[in-house]
Amino acid sequence: MNLNFDRNQENRLSTQVHYQDQSRHHSLIQAIRRFLPASGTSPIVIVCIGTDRSTGDALGPLVGSYLEKHNLPDAYVYGTLEKPVHAVNLNETLALIEASYKKPFIIGIDACLGKLQSVGNITVSEGPVLPGAGVKKQLVPVGDINITGIVNISGFMEYSVLQNTRLHVVMSLSQVIGRCLSVALVSRKRGRLFSKLLLMD
Repeated sequence: MNLNFDRNQENRLSTQVHYQDQSRHHSLIQAIRRFLPASGTSPIVIVCIGTDRSTGDALGPLVGSYLEKHNLPDAYVYGTLEKPVHAVNLNETLALIEASYKKPFIIGIDACLGKLQSVGNITVSEGPVLPGAGVKKQLVPVGDINITGIVNISGFMEYSVLQNTRLHVVMSLSQVIGRCLSVALVSRKRGRLFSKLLLMD
């Protein structure tokens, strides 16, 4: 669970789109591609943070399971519903990634709490995600870039808020994030038109 968007993304280059605004999903794809390294220079490692024991915090594992089914080219996924990456095993997972890949480009994915009017927004931002910050935990930052989805409101009783988050919102966010990231990775060699064709598929 990440920080409130308004605090976490301050002074960062970022793009934010509501998951229901299909006409702007291409903006998320373009934002992801803008940050990605040139093809063949660094392995892409996607770390999807969260747990399936909390509805609101299941965003990351849901995205990870989506991506795992799509066999993305030159990309490696950590954090699924079957094998989540969370506070208990995060450091171990990052150590494994560091030992397994040479200069990996890491994409951190996490759920986020924010203002009422921001619920449902997806943000692509430079820099790491700050897992656990939304529930006052201090965990190691993750990622060269991050993708977050605002699943509910912040302000008080964050653990209770996460448990009472609508599954529909979390599922919808995870599907849009998974699809946009998949298209960005598959199409980065093939241009903007190919991205639009994949989105229409």
